[in-house]
Amino acid sequence: MSIQPTDLRRVASIYAATIMQTIQQEYPNHLRHVMTGPADRPTPRQVHPAFYGCFDWHSSVEMHWALIRLMRLVPAAFDVAAAQAILDEHLTAQHLDQEAAYVRAHPGFERPYGWGWALMLAHATATWPEQCAQTWAASIEPLAQTITELLLTWLPKATYPNREGVHANSAFGLARSLPWARHLASKGDSRLLEALQETAHRWYLHDQHYPAAWEPSGADFLAPALTEAELMCETLDGARFLAWFTAFLPGVAEAQPRSLFAPASVSDESDGQMAHLHGLNLYRAFAMQRLCRALPAGDERRQILQQAAGNHAAASLPAVTGTNYMLEHWLACYAVLYLSAEEAV
Repeated sequence: MSIQPTDLRRVASIYAATIMQTIQQEYPNHLRHVMTGPADRPTPRQVHPAFYGCFDWHSSVEMHWALIRLMRLVPAAFDVAAAQAILDEHLTAQHLDQEAAYVRAHPGFERPYGWGWALMLAHATATWPEQCAQTWAASIEPLAQTITELLLTWLPKATYPNREGVHANSAFGLARSLPWARHLASKGDSRLLEALQETAHRWYLHDQHYPAAWEPSGADFLAPALTEAELMCETLDGARFLAWFTAFLPGVAEAQPRSLFAPASVSDESDGQMAHLHGLNLYRAFAMQRLCRALPAGDERRQILQQAAGNHAAASLPAVTGTNYMLEHWLACYAVLYLSAEEAV
């Protein structure tokens, strides 16, 4: 399926409305807070004044990113003034200082999934020259720097990657951190970029014949095979990536394994775990599009991946809005990630 610029404009208004509603909705909330005593019982807004909505912290962070992505790419398609007002209220220096302090005090909090999305948010604001974005970027900087330092501490000690299809997936968190790392490198600090590249190669460079036929699991919203492939296509040059990818997933030219190329079926959208599979379909669509761009023109795998990406997107784009809160509090982010995949991150 070829993505046209009009596609994002066509859905931007309804996506933005859903995002603006959910990032301001405090309850229900899955507050992932380690209690230090019987009095340590904060409400979501008390402990996370910027990211209290969307059921959980990482969903709130990623949906803020998606809203800013829409503002930057299709500003004429929805009420940008309303979006900016909400973001001005959430992304204040005081709120983000508190978010950074919380992460410093709980250094394993949201690692690596929430960390990656927080750095995506930092990158989206820091690289957008609009005055509102630069104001938000200045507020987010302490959180981004906190996560940067935590990554630099954690990555050398992380002996093994996590290969599951949910939040703990290591490759996905690293891939989402790369744009921020490149931004830092462009400013003269290459420590994070080098650490991400070294870790990716240490974990994955020698992987071959990945057992992708075992996917998906019942609550996946990430595809372990494709998160790894996406990360490696960002950290290996063209020829090295082609050799690695062929050894890693040798059946792609035959659309094998079948389970990797067939969209997942969601039997109950009100079940938060089963509903994850819609995210899996949209993540697969995004990752397959990214892999297409990494393959040379004329490579037979491009057409197979493009067709599969279209099939996966068609299966789950209708579920982004008008379904159930267990989907609506996060799925628009993955739709925006896919629909804007051909734009610079």
